[in-house]
Order: sequence, then structure tokens, then C-alpha cells
Amino acid sequence: MIQLYISKKNFDVQKAERYFKERRIPVQVMDLKKHKLGERELQTMARAVGLENLLDRDDKKVKEHPASYCNIESVLTGYILETPWLLRAPIVRNGSKATVGYCPDVWETWKE
Repeated sequence: MIQLYISKKNFDVQKAERYFKERRIPVQVMDLKKHKLGERELQTMARAVGLENLLDRDDKKVKEHPASYCNIESVLTGYILETPWLLRAPIVRNGSKATVGYCPDVWETWKE
């Protein structure tokens, strides 16, 4: 089952939702405002794409948070678990594979 993790509604999230809907691919949408991210889920995503790539360092609100200036993995993990709006959206996960942002080329290979 493909999971779509969203923390904020942006254009890439809308495009990802539309991509899966148009292809009738079942997706479980996880709104991180309502459902906290588990530590094992975060570790799985970090292994797939890297913890640094999960942070949305371009967002103005994230730049004001201490996490954007931290490079220690254990501290970053704690910040992300506490405040999921630090993450880039969407994060799409298929088992141990994951992507950040709109990546239809990668998702196409998952169907096979």
C-alpha cells in the first residue's frame, strides 16, 4: 500500500494526489497534523531518501526553527517527531522505498 504523508497543502501535494487518483492507485493519505509520525516510519524514510532531504529548509517558518541549523541526526529526528511541519511535502512511501516531492517517474516503476 502506498502512503502519502502530507503536513501542508501545496501544489506538489495536489499533483501527487491527482496522479494516484487518475491511475486508480489506492493510496493511504496520512495528514501529519492529525497523525503523529512514528520513529520507525521516520527512520525508514530517512534510509530511503536521507534525513536532510526530508527537511523543508526553503520554507520561511522552518528557517526560523533551530532544526534548520542543526546537522546532528538524533537531534533532527527529535525535532521532526515533535513538529512534523518541518517536513517537505509530499512524502510518498511504498514499503521501504520513499520519495520526497512530486516524482512520477519513480512512482511509475513501483507499479511493476
